[in-house]
Amino acid sequence: MKLLLTISISLLLFTTAFAQEDTVKQQRFSFHFQETTITQFKPAFSAPYTGQNSLLTTQETQSSITTSLFGDARLWKGADVIFDPELSGGAGLSKTTGIAAFPNGETFRVGSASPAIYIARLFFRQTFEWGKEKDTIQDDQNQLAGLKSKRYFTFGLGKFGMADYFDNNEFSHDPRTQFMNWALMDNGAWDYPANTRGYVLGAYTEFGQPDWTLRFAFTMVTTTANGSVWDAKILHANTQTIEYEKRYEIGGQKGSFRILGFTNNGKFGNYDLAIANNKTAPVVDSTQAYGRHKYGFGISADQYLTKDFGVFARLGYNDGHNETWFFTEIDRSLSFGAVLKGTQWKRADDELGLAFIGSGLSSEHQAYLAAGGYGFIIGDGRLNYSPELVAELYYKINAFQKKFWITPDYQFILNPAYNADRGPVNVFSLRAHVEF
Repeated sequence: MKLLLTISISLLLFTTAFAQEDTVKQQRFSFHFQETTITQFKPAFSAPYTGQNSLLTTQETQSSITTSLFGDARLWKGADVIFDPELSGGAGLSKTTGIAAFPNGETFRVGSASPAIYIARLFFRQTFEWGKEKDTIQDDQNQLAGLKSKRYFTFGLGKFGMADYFDNNEFSHDPRTQFMNWALMDNGAWDYPANTRGYVLGAYTEFGQPDWTLRFAFTMVTTTANGSVWDAKILHANTQTIEYEKRYEIGGQKGSFRILGFTNNGKFGNYDLAIANNKTAPVVDSTQAYGRHKYGFGISADQYLTKDFGVFARLGYNDGHNETWFFTEIDRSLSFGAVLKGTQWKRADDELGLAFIGSGLSSEHQAYLAAGGYGFIIGDGRLNYSPELVAELYYKINAFQKKFWITPDYQFILNPAYNADRGPVNVFSLRAHVEF
């Protein structure tokens, strides 16, 4: 693994230097690198019972790592292709179970903790532009430097992450550099399409104007919940996601507002039917059938109050009749928080963040867990229902020239997996992140 990282870093240093020879107006290649390690520690806590998917009550320490290469190449005017190989390994606390708003957004629900290499993104996109108003685009991960019209239409096809384009909150979106919790990197109630590592196969379109953008994606569905095999019956197993984003200024400070809607279709299990079939030990997977749906919406807003201080909020809902398939077991979600840069204490690149999450379940989902049912993330064998509440506090330190960052983090979790009989839980984290 060390040899792989050494080769990767050397390659990226070489290719980055090569890419910098291109002019800003017409960059032909872009190469970037990131590595993120997160170590989390959980002291022991009390609980009268523990089920199959419960957070372990014992003291626990787990670590995760992701290493990514980002490659973007211009093919012709307005067209580029993205290729991102990625390595990930490690594990979340209690094998990433027992908390719906899980505290490590870099941890995947995979069977093995051993590091594995895979293709994260392989994506073609074409952009058509018109109008005289231009934005200057900087060289960045999966982004070529140059001038881009504020009026454009983009379509793309391939493997990508839904979070690359949707629900892109300014202060709460990236667990590698911002809040670490799952329900802060994306809207917790959005069961967004992805395989077990967080990526999806599909098509994406975007229509952009100077102060608003409309996005739409049509994607495939995996054959099992949180699985890795894609269902070839696309007419019966697919998702549609649409988002409208409005950008504005209040008092000279930037802000944005987004409203998102989604529909997931596939061979899903039904909570009520599972209970009807077995009242003492329901199994939702045993009721799977094509023709099932999950729909919902999300609202997201972020606003700078000064150049160094900003606030954000999210609200999310899904119907919760059928089983969670992709992301995590949250049917109702509310989150809000604030981020402050360290200018006042002469650490302008440092960042202090504080956020709160409230998560809930549909009545059908509650009844299923209370009857002893299990999902792929949570299930204690019984349930004394109460909303799951999380508070997260982090301080991000610019350790070296805005290339290397160290972030201590604390999360307080009340009613893990919606169970008032368990917890509270304290999670202490340390994140190291390098990028160039």
